Amino acid sequence: MIEGSLLAKAIISGANNITNQKQVVDELNVFPVPDGDTGTNMSMTIGAGKRELALLESPTVEKAADVAASALLRGARGNSGVILSLLFRGFSKGLKGKTTADGQDIAHALSLGVEAAYKAVMKPTEGTILTVARLAAEAAEEVALQTNDPGIVFDEILRAAKAALEQTPELLPVLKKAGVVDAGGKGFVVIFEGMAHTIHTGEVIEAEQEEKAKQKAPANVVAEASGDIKFGYCTEFIVDKKQDCADPMKLRAYLESIGDSVVCVDDEDIIKVHVHTNDPGNAIQEGLKFGALVNIKIDNMRVQHQSKVIEAEKSEQSESYVPVNPEKPFGFVAVAAGAGLQALFTDLGVDHMVSGGQTMNPSTDDILRAIEATPAETVFVLPNNKNIIMAAEQAVKLADRRVCVLQTRTIPQGISAMLAFDPELSYSENRVNMTKQFDQVQTGLITFAARDSEFDGHSIKKGEILALDNGKLDFIDRDINRALSRLVRHLVKKKDASFITLIYGSDVTDDQAQQAQQLITEKYGDNYEVTMVNGGQPVYYYMISVE
Repeated sequence: MIEGSLLAKAIISGANNITNQKQVVDELNVFPVPDGDTGTNMSMTIGAGKRELALLESPTVEKAADVAASALLRGARGNSGVILSLLFRGFSKGLKGKTTADGQDIAHALSLGVEAAYKAVMKPTEGTILTVARLAAEAAEEVALQTNDPGIVFDEILRAAKAALEQTPELLPVLKKAGVVDAGGKGFVVIFEGMAHTIHTGEVIEAEQEEKAKQKAPANVVAEASGDIKFGYCTEFIVDKKQDCADPMKLRAYLESIGDSVVCVDDEDIIKVHVHTNDPGNAIQEGLKFGALVNIKIDNMRVQHQSKVIEAEKSEQSESYVPVNPEKPFGFVAVAAGAGLQALFTDLGVDHMVSGGQTMNPSTDDILRAIEATPAETVFVLPNNKNIIMAAEQAVKLADRRVCVLQTRTIPQGISAMLAFDPELSYSENRVNMTKQFDQVQTGLITFAARDSEFDGHSIKKGEILALDNGKLDFIDRDINRALSRLVRHLVKKKDASFITLIYGSDVTDDQAQQAQQLITEKYGDNYEVTMVNGGQPVYYYMISVE
Protein backbone atom coordinates (compact mmCIF):
# COMPACT_ATOMS: atom_id res chain seq x y z
CA MET A 1 0.00 0.00 0.00
CA ILE A 2 1.06 3.58 -0.68
CA GLU A 3 0.65 5.99 2.21
CA GLY A 4 0.15 9.70 1.74
CA SER A 5 3.65 10.65 2.82
CA LEU A 6 5.13 8.20 0.29
CA LEU A 7 2.93 9.58 -2.51
CA ALA A 8 4.01 13.12 -1.61
CA LYS A 9 7.67 12.06 -1.69
CA ALA A 10 7.10 10.31 -5.03
CA ILE A 11 5.66 13.45 -6.64
CA ILE A 12 8.54 15.52 -5.22
CA SER A 13 10.94 12.94 -6.67
CA GLY A 14 9.22 13.24 -10.06
CA ALA A 15 9.54 17.03 -9.85
CA ASN A 16 13.25 16.81 -9.08
CA ASN A 17 13.81 14.32 -11.88
CA ILE A 18 12.25 16.57 -14.52
CA THR A 19 14.19 19.54 -13.09
CA ASN A 20 17.40 17.57 -13.56
CA GLN A 21 16.50 16.63 -17.13
CA LYS A 22 14.52 19.65 -18.30
CA GLN A 23 17.18 20.68 -20.80
CA VAL A 24 17.08 17.22 -22.39
CA VAL A 25 13.32 17.56 -22.78
CA ASP A 26 13.57 21.16 -24.03
CA GLU A 27 15.89 20.04 -26.80
CA LEU A 28 13.28 17.62 -28.12
CA ASN A 29 11.12 20.48 -29.42
CA VAL A 30 11.12 19.61 -33.10
CA PHE A 31 11.12 23.05 -34.63
CA PRO A 32 14.61 24.46 -34.60
CA VAL A 33 13.62 27.95 -33.38
CA PRO A 34 15.42 28.48 -30.04
CA ASP A 35 12.34 28.67 -27.83
CA GLY A 36 11.95 25.03 -26.85
CA ASP A 37 10.54 25.07 -23.33
CA THR A 38 8.49 21.92 -22.80
CA GLY A 39 10.85 20.56 -20.13
CA THR A 40 11.10 23.93 -18.42
CA ASN A 41 7.32 24.38 -18.44
CA MET A 42 6.68 20.91 -17.03
CA SER A 43 9.42 21.36 -14.44
CA MET A 44 8.03 24.67 -13.21
CA THR A 45 4.47 23.31 -13.23
CA ILE A 46 5.18 20.28 -11.05
CA GLY A 47 7.68 22.37 -9.08
CA ALA A 48 4.70 24.35 -7.78
CA GLY A 49 3.29 21.08 -6.43
CA LYS A 50 6.63 20.13 -4.92
CA ARG A 51 6.73 23.30 -2.83
CA GLU A 52 3.26 22.71 -1.41
CA LEU A 53 3.83 19.01 -0.74
CA ALA A 54 7.02 19.74 1.19
CA LEU A 55 4.91 21.55 3.81
CA LEU A 56 2.61 18.60 4.54
CA GLU A 57 2.95 16.45 7.64
CA SER A 58 1.61 12.86 7.58
CA PRO A 59 -0.98 13.46 4.83
CA THR A 60 -3.40 10.90 3.46
CA VAL A 61 -3.04 9.97 -0.22
CA GLU A 62 -6.17 12.03 -0.81
CA LYS A 63 -4.57 15.07 0.79
CA ALA A 64 -1.26 14.66 -1.02
CA ALA A 65 -2.93 14.24 -4.41
CA ASP A 66 -5.34 17.14 -3.84
CA VAL A 67 -2.59 19.55 -2.73
CA ALA A 68 -0.47 18.58 -5.73
CA ALA A 69 -3.37 18.98 -8.16
CA SER A 70 -4.35 22.40 -6.84
CA ALA A 71 -0.76 23.69 -6.92
CA LEU A 72 -0.12 22.34 -10.42
CA LEU A 73 -3.26 23.99 -11.75
CA ARG A 74 -2.21 27.41 -10.50
CA GLY A 75 1.40 26.93 -11.52
CA ALA A 76 0.68 25.48 -14.98
CA ARG A 77 2.88 26.88 -17.77
CA GLY A 78 2.48 26.24 -21.47
CA ASN A 79 0.35 23.54 -23.07
CA SER A 80 2.49 20.75 -21.64
CA GLY A 81 2.21 22.20 -18.14
CA VAL A 82 -1.55 22.62 -18.39
CA ILE A 83 -2.01 19.04 -19.61
CA LEU A 84 0.23 17.80 -16.79
CA SER A 85 -1.90 19.72 -14.28
CA LEU A 86 -5.06 18.20 -15.75
CA LEU A 87 -3.59 14.70 -15.44
CA PHE A 88 -2.90 15.30 -11.76
CA ARG A 89 -6.32 16.91 -11.26
CA GLY A 90 -8.05 13.78 -12.52
CA PHE A 91 -5.57 11.65 -10.59
CA SER A 92 -6.55 13.43 -7.37
CA LYS A 93 -10.24 12.77 -8.00
CA GLY A 94 -9.46 9.05 -8.31
CA LEU A 95 -7.92 9.08 -4.83
CA LYS A 96 -10.76 11.02 -3.21
CA GLY A 97 -11.56 9.58 0.22
CA LYS A 98 -8.46 7.35 0.24
CA THR A 99 -6.16 7.15 3.24
CA THR A 100 -3.82 4.78 1.40
CA ALA A 101 -3.74 3.55 -2.19
CA ASP A 102 -3.19 0.13 -3.72
CA GLY A 103 -2.31 -0.78 -7.28
CA GLN A 104 -5.89 -0.70 -8.50
CA ASP A 105 -6.40 2.75 -6.95
CA ILE A 106 -3.33 4.09 -8.76
CA ALA A 107 -4.41 2.61 -12.10
CA HIS A 108 -7.94 3.99 -11.75
CA ALA A 109 -6.68 7.43 -10.69
CA LEU A 110 -4.35 7.70 -13.68
CA SER A 111 -7.21 6.72 -16.00
CA LEU A 112 -9.33 9.53 -14.56
CA GLY A 113 -6.41 11.90 -15.11
CA VAL A 114 -6.17 10.90 -18.76
CA GLU A 115 -9.93 11.32 -19.15
CA ALA A 116 -9.77 14.83 -17.68
CA ALA A 117 -6.91 15.83 -19.96
CA TYR A 118 -8.55 14.54 -23.14
CA LYS A 119 -11.82 16.31 -22.29
CA ALA A 120 -10.06 19.64 -21.77
CA VAL A 121 -8.11 19.61 -25.04
CA MET A 122 -10.24 20.83 -27.95
CA LYS A 123 -8.57 18.75 -30.66
CA PRO A 124 -6.43 16.03 -29.09
CA THR A 125 -3.47 15.07 -31.27
CA GLU A 126 -2.13 11.55 -31.07
CA GLY A 127 1.63 11.25 -30.76
CA THR A 128 1.82 13.65 -27.85
CA ILE A 129 1.87 13.48 -24.05
CA LEU A 130 -1.82 12.57 -24.21
CA THR A 131 -1.07 9.38 -26.12
CA VAL A 132 1.78 8.42 -23.80
CA ALA A 133 -0.38 8.96 -20.71
CA ARG A 134 -3.39 7.14 -22.19
CA LEU A 135 -1.49 4.02 -23.17
CA ALA A 136 0.26 4.01 -19.80
CA ALA A 137 -3.10 4.20 -18.01
CA GLU A 138 -4.60 1.42 -20.14
CA ALA A 139 -1.64 -0.85 -19.36
CA ALA A 140 -1.94 -0.01 -15.66
CA GLU A 141 -5.62 -0.96 -15.63
CA GLU A 142 -4.82 -4.30 -17.27
CA VAL A 143 -2.02 -5.25 -14.90
CA ALA A 144 -4.12 -4.15 -11.90
CA LEU A 145 -6.57 -6.95 -12.76
CA GLN A 146 -3.77 -9.43 -12.08
CA THR A 147 -2.01 -7.84 -9.10
CA ASN A 148 -2.74 -5.18 -6.54
CA ASP A 149 0.91 -4.37 -5.95
CA PRO A 150 1.39 -0.62 -6.53
CA GLY A 151 5.09 -1.13 -7.33
CA ILE A 152 4.23 -3.48 -10.19
CA VAL A 153 1.54 -1.07 -11.41
CA PHE A 154 4.06 1.79 -11.47
CA ASP A 155 6.52 -0.44 -13.35
CA GLU A 156 3.85 -1.18 -15.94
CA ILE A 157 2.95 2.51 -16.25
CA LEU A 158 6.58 3.27 -16.92
CA ARG A 159 7.08 0.37 -19.34
CA ALA A 160 4.00 1.28 -21.39
CA ALA A 161 4.82 5.00 -21.32
CA LYS A 162 8.33 4.36 -22.67
CA ALA A 163 6.95 2.09 -25.40
CA ALA A 164 4.34 4.68 -26.35
CA LEU A 165 6.99 7.40 -26.38
CA GLU A 166 9.10 5.45 -28.87
CA GLN A 167 6.05 5.21 -31.14
CA THR A 168 5.27 8.94 -31.17
CA PRO A 169 7.38 9.58 -34.32
CA GLU A 170 5.18 7.10 -36.16
CA LEU A 171 2.07 9.04 -35.16
CA LEU A 172 3.40 12.53 -35.89
CA PRO A 173 5.38 12.87 -39.14
CA VAL A 174 6.99 16.08 -37.92
CA LEU A 175 8.66 14.10 -35.11
CA LYS A 176 9.86 11.43 -37.49
CA LYS A 177 11.40 13.98 -39.84
CA ALA A 178 13.24 15.62 -36.99
CA GLY A 179 14.36 12.28 -35.57
CA VAL A 180 13.01 12.92 -32.06
CA VAL A 181 10.28 11.63 -29.75
CA ASP A 182 7.54 13.87 -28.33
CA ALA A 183 8.90 16.30 -25.75
CA GLY A 184 5.78 16.30 -23.55
CA GLY A 185 5.66 12.50 -23.59
CA LYS A 186 9.32 12.41 -22.59
CA GLY A 187 8.55 14.75 -19.71
CA PHE A 188 5.76 12.43 -18.56
CA VAL A 189 8.16 9.47 -18.60
CA VAL A 190 10.82 11.40 -16.66
CA ILE A 191 8.31 12.41 -13.97
CA PHE A 192 6.99 8.87 -13.55
CA GLU A 193 10.54 7.49 -13.48
CA GLY A 194 11.14 9.70 -10.47
CA MET A 195 7.87 8.62 -8.86
CA ALA A 196 8.53 4.91 -9.47
CA HIS A 197 12.00 5.23 -7.95
CA THR A 198 10.51 6.51 -4.70
CA ILE A 199 7.68 3.96 -4.64
CA HIS A 200 10.26 1.16 -4.80
CA THR A 201 13.00 2.59 -2.57
CA GLY A 202 11.30 5.18 -0.37
CA GLU A 203 14.08 7.57 -1.35
CA VAL A 204 13.63 10.91 -3.09
CA ILE A 205 15.71 11.78 -6.14
CA GLU A 206 17.58 14.94 -5.24
CA ALA A 207 17.47 17.99 -7.46
CA GLU A 208 20.86 18.62 -8.99
CA GLN A 209 20.13 22.27 -9.61
CA GLU A 210 17.51 24.39 -7.99
CA GLU A 211 16.09 27.56 -9.47
CA LYS A 212 18.43 30.26 -8.16
CA ALA A 213 15.94 33.05 -8.24
CA LYS A 214 12.24 33.59 -8.46
CA GLN A 215 10.88 35.10 -11.65
CA LYS A 216 10.32 38.80 -11.52
CA ALA A 217 6.69 39.79 -11.49
CA PRO A 218 5.87 40.65 -15.11
CA ALA A 219 4.29 43.98 -14.39
CA ASN A 220 4.34 46.53 -11.63
CA VAL A 221 1.34 47.68 -9.70
CA VAL A 222 1.53 50.59 -7.26
CA ALA A 223 0.61 49.24 -3.87
CA GLU A 224 -2.02 51.06 -1.88
CA ALA A 225 -1.13 52.47 1.51
CA SER A 226 -1.96 50.12 4.36
CA GLY A 227 -4.39 52.68 5.72
CA ASP A 228 -6.29 52.56 2.44
CA ILE A 229 -6.93 48.81 2.58
CA LYS A 230 -10.70 48.57 2.92
CA PHE A 231 -10.93 44.90 3.81
CA GLY A 232 -8.08 43.82 6.03
CA TYR A 233 -8.22 40.02 6.23
CA CYS A 234 -7.40 37.69 3.35
CA THR A 235 -9.53 34.64 4.14
CA GLU A 236 -9.20 31.32 2.35
CA PHE A 237 -10.70 27.90 2.98
CA ILE A 238 -11.98 24.81 1.21
CA VAL A 239 -15.48 23.44 1.84
CA ASP A 240 -15.97 19.69 1.66
CA LYS A 241 -19.49 19.73 0.26
CA LYS A 242 -22.17 18.03 2.34
CA GLN A 243 -24.62 15.76 0.57
CA ASP A 244 -27.44 18.30 0.29
CA CYS A 245 -25.14 21.24 -0.36
CA ALA A 246 -26.85 24.38 -1.60
CA ASP A 247 -25.81 26.19 -4.76
CA PRO A 248 -22.25 27.55 -4.18
CA MET A 249 -23.28 30.74 -5.95
CA LYS A 250 -25.32 31.58 -2.83
CA LEU A 251 -22.10 31.42 -0.82
CA ARG A 252 -20.40 33.67 -3.35
CA ALA A 253 -23.25 36.19 -3.19
CA TYR A 254 -22.92 36.37 0.60
CA LEU A 255 -19.15 36.81 0.46
CA GLU A 256 -19.54 39.66 -2.02
CA SER A 257 -21.80 41.40 0.52
CA ILE A 258 -19.08 41.38 3.21
CA GLY A 259 -15.90 41.86 1.17
CA ASP A 260 -14.23 41.92 -2.21
CA SER A 261 -11.74 39.96 -4.34
CA VAL A 262 -14.09 36.99 -4.07
CA VAL A 263 -13.16 33.69 -5.67
CA CYS A 264 -15.64 30.86 -5.24
CA VAL A 265 -14.83 27.86 -7.44
CA ASP A 266 -16.43 24.44 -7.02
CA ASP A 267 -16.33 20.96 -8.47
CA GLU A 268 -18.15 17.76 -7.51
CA ASP A 269 -16.72 17.56 -4.00
CA ILE A 270 -15.28 20.88 -2.84
CA ILE A 271 -15.70 24.65 -2.94
CA LYS A 272 -12.52 26.75 -3.02
CA VAL A 273 -13.11 30.10 -1.30
CA HIS A 274 -11.06 33.30 -1.24
CA VAL A 275 -12.32 36.65 0.06
CA HIS A 276 -10.94 39.92 1.44
CA THR A 277 -13.14 40.93 4.36
CA ASN A 278 -13.17 42.63 7.75
CA ASP A 279 -15.28 39.78 9.15
CA PRO A 280 -13.45 36.49 8.49
CA GLY A 281 -15.51 34.79 11.20
CA ASN A 282 -18.72 35.55 9.31
CA ALA A 283 -17.23 34.13 6.10
CA ILE A 284 -16.28 30.94 7.92
CA GLN A 285 -19.70 30.63 9.57
CA GLU A 286 -21.41 30.97 6.20
CA GLY A 287 -19.07 28.41 4.66
CA LEU A 288 -20.03 25.90 7.36
CA LYS A 289 -23.59 25.91 6.02
CA PHE A 290 -22.27 24.24 2.88
CA GLY A 291 -20.05 21.59 4.47
CA ALA A 292 -16.99 20.89 6.59
CA LEU A 293 -14.08 23.30 6.32
CA VAL A 294 -10.44 22.39 5.69
CA ASN A 295 -7.28 24.39 4.98
CA ILE A 296 -8.51 27.55 6.72
CA LYS A 297 -6.06 30.42 6.25
CA ILE A 298 -6.48 34.01 7.46
CA ASP A 299 -3.84 36.70 6.85
CA ASN A 300 -3.80 40.27 8.08
CA MET A 301 -3.10 42.12 4.85
CA ARG A 302 -2.14 45.35 6.60
CA VAL A 303 0.73 43.55 8.33
CA GLN A 304 1.60 41.77 5.09
CA HIS A 305 1.55 45.09 3.28
CA GLN A 306 4.10 46.67 5.61
CA SER A 307 6.44 43.73 5.06
CA LYS A 308 6.01 43.94 1.30
CA VAL A 309 6.74 47.66 1.29
CA ILE A 310 10.00 47.07 3.15
CA GLU A 311 10.98 44.31 0.75
CA ALA A 312 10.02 46.41 -2.28
CA GLU A 313 12.35 49.14 -1.13
CA LYS A 314 15.14 46.57 -1.06
CA SER A 315 14.47 45.03 -4.43
CA GLU A 316 12.24 45.57 -7.46
CA GLN A 317 11.81 41.80 -7.56
CA SER A 318 9.38 41.97 -4.70
CA GLU A 319 6.77 44.03 -6.52
CA SER A 320 3.64 42.04 -7.33
CA TYR A 321 0.09 42.35 -8.55
CA VAL A 322 -2.47 43.73 -6.11
CA PRO A 323 -6.08 42.48 -6.46
CA VAL A 324 -8.51 45.34 -7.07
CA ASN A 325 -12.23 45.77 -7.39
CA PRO A 326 -13.85 46.37 -10.79
CA GLU A 327 -14.20 50.06 -11.53
CA LYS A 328 -14.75 50.08 -15.31
CA PRO A 329 -16.54 47.87 -17.83
CA PHE A 330 -13.51 46.53 -19.74
CA GLY A 331 -9.87 45.82 -19.02
CA PHE A 332 -7.00 44.05 -20.77
CA VAL A 333 -4.15 41.68 -19.94
CA ALA A 334 -1.59 40.81 -22.61
CA VAL A 335 1.47 38.57 -22.79
CA ALA A 336 4.68 39.76 -24.45
CA ALA A 337 8.44 39.67 -24.04
CA GLY A 338 10.53 42.77 -24.59
CA ALA A 339 10.25 46.24 -23.07
CA GLY A 340 9.29 47.86 -26.36
CA LEU A 341 6.42 45.47 -27.01
CA GLN A 342 5.15 45.80 -23.46
CA ALA A 343 5.20 49.59 -23.75
CA LEU A 344 3.35 49.37 -27.08
CA PHE A 345 0.55 47.28 -25.62
CA THR A 346 0.33 49.59 -22.63
CA ASP A 347 -0.02 52.57 -24.98
CA LEU A 348 -2.86 50.74 -26.73
CA GLY A 349 -4.77 50.47 -23.45
CA VAL A 350 -3.61 47.20 -21.89
CA ASP A 351 -3.84 47.41 -18.09
CA HIS A 352 -1.26 44.78 -17.21
CA MET A 353 1.47 43.02 -19.14
CA VAL A 354 2.58 39.49 -18.31
CA SER A 355 6.16 38.84 -19.33
CA GLY A 356 6.87 35.81 -21.49
CA GLY A 357 5.73 34.00 -24.58
CA GLN A 358 9.05 33.33 -26.29
CA THR A 359 11.78 32.18 -23.94
CA MET A 360 9.51 31.43 -20.99
CA ASN A 361 5.78 30.89 -20.82
CA PRO A 362 3.88 32.46 -17.92
CA SER A 363 1.89 30.29 -15.55
CA THR A 364 -1.85 30.22 -15.07
CA ASP A 365 -1.28 31.94 -11.74
CA ASP A 366 0.74 34.73 -13.38
CA ILE A 367 -2.16 35.42 -15.73
CA LEU A 368 -4.73 35.08 -12.94
CA ARG A 369 -2.95 37.61 -10.72
CA ALA A 370 -2.79 40.07 -13.61
CA ILE A 371 -6.52 39.59 -14.24
CA GLU A 372 -7.42 40.18 -10.60
CA ALA A 373 -5.22 43.29 -10.55
CA THR A 374 -7.18 44.74 -13.46
CA PRO A 375 -9.99 47.05 -12.25
CA ALA A 376 -12.61 45.88 -14.74
CA GLU A 377 -15.81 43.84 -14.75
CA THR A 378 -14.73 42.07 -17.95
CA VAL A 379 -11.08 41.37 -18.72
CA PHE A 380 -9.91 40.46 -22.21
CA VAL A 381 -6.74 38.34 -22.21
CA LEU A 382 -4.41 38.31 -25.22
CA PRO A 383 -2.00 35.34 -24.98
CA ASN A 384 -0.22 36.27 -28.24
CA ASN A 385 1.23 32.76 -28.41
CA LYS A 386 -0.52 29.47 -29.20
CA ASN A 387 1.28 27.74 -26.33
CA ILE A 388 -0.15 30.11 -23.74
CA ILE A 389 -3.83 29.89 -24.72
CA MET A 390 -4.54 26.82 -22.58
CA ALA A 391 -2.88 28.32 -19.50
CA ALA A 392 -4.91 31.49 -19.99
CA GLU A 393 -8.15 29.53 -20.34
CA GLN A 394 -7.47 27.77 -17.04
CA ALA A 395 -7.35 31.19 -15.37
CA VAL A 396 -10.91 31.86 -16.58
CA LYS A 397 -12.22 29.20 -14.18
CA LEU A 398 -10.41 30.71 -11.20
CA ALA A 399 -10.99 34.43 -11.75
CA ASP A 400 -13.39 36.51 -9.70
CA ARG A 401 -14.74 38.34 -12.74
CA ARG A 402 -15.71 37.67 -16.34
CA VAL A 403 -12.71 36.82 -18.50
CA CYS A 404 -12.54 36.42 -22.26
CA VAL A 405 -9.45 34.81 -23.76
CA LEU A 406 -9.00 36.08 -27.30
CA GLN A 407 -7.02 33.35 -29.05
CA THR A 408 -4.30 35.59 -30.43
CA ARG A 409 -1.37 33.43 -31.50
CA THR A 410 1.11 36.17 -32.43
CA ILE A 411 2.12 39.64 -31.26
CA PRO A 412 0.76 41.31 -34.45
CA GLN A 413 -2.59 39.61 -33.86
CA GLY A 414 -2.68 40.99 -30.33
CA ILE A 415 -1.88 44.51 -31.51
CA SER A 416 -4.57 44.32 -34.18
CA ALA A 417 -7.14 43.11 -31.64
CA MET A 418 -6.42 46.06 -29.36
CA LEU A 419 -6.76 48.51 -32.23
CA ALA A 420 -10.21 47.05 -32.98
CA PHE A 421 -11.57 47.60 -29.46
CA ASP A 422 -14.39 50.13 -29.16
CA PRO A 423 -15.37 51.19 -25.60
CA GLU A 424 -18.83 52.23 -26.84
CA LEU A 425 -19.72 48.69 -27.94
CA SER A 426 -20.92 45.79 -25.80
CA TYR A 427 -18.82 42.86 -24.61
CA SER A 428 -20.22 40.54 -27.29
CA GLU A 429 -19.74 43.08 -30.08
CA ASN A 430 -16.13 43.74 -29.07
CA ARG A 431 -15.35 40.04 -28.76
CA VAL A 432 -16.62 39.41 -32.29
CA ASN A 433 -15.00 42.50 -33.82
CA MET A 434 -11.62 41.98 -32.17
CA THR A 435 -11.57 38.34 -33.23
CA LYS A 436 -12.47 39.20 -36.82
CA GLN A 437 -9.76 41.84 -36.91
CA PHE A 438 -6.87 39.75 -35.65
CA ASP A 439 -7.89 36.86 -37.93
CA GLN A 440 -7.11 39.15 -40.89
CA VAL A 441 -3.49 39.79 -39.90
CA GLN A 442 -0.60 38.21 -41.77
CA THR A 443 2.33 37.48 -39.44
CA GLY A 444 5.93 36.90 -40.49
CA LEU A 445 8.87 36.03 -38.25
CA ILE A 446 12.61 36.19 -38.89
CA THR A 447 14.71 34.12 -36.50
CA PHE A 448 17.60 31.65 -36.48
CA ALA A 449 18.02 27.90 -36.19
CA ALA A 450 19.14 26.75 -32.77
CA ARG A 451 20.38 23.38 -34.08
CA ASP A 452 20.76 21.21 -37.15
CA SER A 453 17.42 19.73 -38.15
CA GLU A 454 15.14 18.67 -40.97
CA PHE A 455 11.70 20.23 -41.16
CA ASP A 456 9.04 20.23 -43.88
CA GLY A 457 11.53 18.92 -46.38
CA HIS A 458 14.10 21.60 -45.48
CA SER A 459 17.59 20.63 -44.35
CA ILE A 460 18.43 23.20 -41.67
CA LYS A 461 21.86 24.03 -40.27
CA LYS A 462 22.49 25.68 -36.93
CA GLY A 463 22.71 29.47 -37.21
CA GLU A 464 20.83 29.77 -40.52
CA ILE A 465 18.14 32.43 -40.84
CA LEU A 466 14.58 31.06 -40.76
CA ALA A 467 11.59 32.85 -42.26
CA LEU A 468 8.19 31.85 -40.87
CA ASP A 469 4.99 32.67 -42.74
CA ASN A 470 2.07 32.57 -40.27
CA GLY A 471 3.81 29.95 -38.15
CA LYS A 472 5.04 27.77 -41.02
CA LEU A 473 8.63 27.61 -42.24
CA ASP A 474 8.69 29.42 -45.57
CA PHE A 475 12.38 29.41 -46.50
CA ILE A 476 15.96 29.46 -45.19
CA ASP A 477 18.50 32.18 -45.85
CA ARG A 478 21.89 33.38 -44.59
CA ASP A 479 21.23 37.14 -44.68
CA ILE A 480 18.72 38.79 -42.35
CA ASN A 481 17.75 41.74 -44.58
CA ARG A 482 17.41 39.56 -47.65
CA ALA A 483 15.20 37.17 -45.69
CA LEU A 484 13.14 40.10 -44.39
CA SER A 485 12.54 41.52 -47.87
CA ARG A 486 11.67 38.15 -49.31
CA LEU A 487 9.23 37.30 -46.51
CA VAL A 488 7.46 40.67 -46.78
CA ARG A 489 7.00 40.02 -50.49
CA HIS A 490 5.34 36.68 -49.74
CA LEU A 491 3.04 38.20 -47.12
CA VAL A 492 1.78 41.15 -49.20
CA LYS A 493 0.91 38.84 -52.08
CA LYS A 494 -1.62 36.95 -49.99
CA LYS A 495 -4.29 39.62 -49.67
CA ASP A 496 -5.03 43.28 -50.08
CA ALA A 497 -3.43 45.30 -47.30
CA SER A 498 -2.36 48.85 -46.50
CA PHE A 499 0.05 48.58 -43.58
CA ILE A 500 3.39 46.87 -43.02
CA THR A 501 4.70 46.98 -39.45
CA LEU A 502 8.23 45.80 -38.67
CA ILE A 503 9.01 45.03 -35.02
CA TYR A 504 12.72 44.55 -34.36
CA GLY A 505 14.18 42.55 -31.51
CA SER A 506 16.93 42.86 -28.94
CA ASP A 507 19.58 41.42 -31.28
CA VAL A 508 19.01 44.14 -33.91
CA THR A 509 20.68 47.53 -33.49
CA ASP A 510 18.88 50.81 -34.21
CA ASP A 511 21.10 51.38 -37.25
CA GLN A 512 20.33 47.92 -38.62
CA ALA A 513 16.62 48.52 -38.09
CA GLN A 514 16.77 51.83 -39.95
CA GLN A 515 18.50 50.14 -42.87
CA ALA A 516 15.83 47.44 -42.92
CA GLN A 517 13.03 50.01 -42.83
CA GLN A 518 14.63 51.92 -45.70
CA LEU A 519 14.91 48.69 -47.69
CA ILE A 520 11.24 47.80 -47.22
CA THR A 521 10.05 51.39 -47.76
CA GLU A 522 11.93 51.65 -51.07
CA LYS A 523 10.24 48.50 -52.32
CA TYR A 524 6.75 48.87 -50.90
CA GLY A 525 6.38 52.47 -49.72
CA ASP A 526 4.30 53.53 -52.72
CA ASN A 527 1.52 51.13 -51.85
CA TYR A 528 1.92 50.54 -48.12
CA GLU A 529 2.51 52.55 -45.00
CA VAL A 530 5.70 51.09 -43.51
CA THR A 531 6.26 51.48 -39.75
CA MET A 532 9.22 50.35 -37.64
CA VAL A 533 8.81 49.58 -33.91
CA ASN A 534 11.51 48.74 -31.36
CA GLY A 535 10.00 45.68 -29.70
CA GLY A 536 13.08 44.51 -27.84
CA GLN A 537 11.88 40.90 -28.07
CA PRO A 538 14.29 37.98 -27.75
CA VAL A 539 14.62 35.10 -30.26
CA TYR A 540 13.07 36.91 -33.24
CA TYR A 541 15.08 39.45 -35.20
CA TYR A 542 11.89 40.78 -36.78
CA MET A 543 8.16 40.34 -36.37
CA ILE A 544 6.22 41.45 -39.44
CA SER A 545 2.57 42.46 -39.51
CA VAL A 546 0.75 42.95 -42.80
CA GLU A 547 -2.87 44.11 -42.66
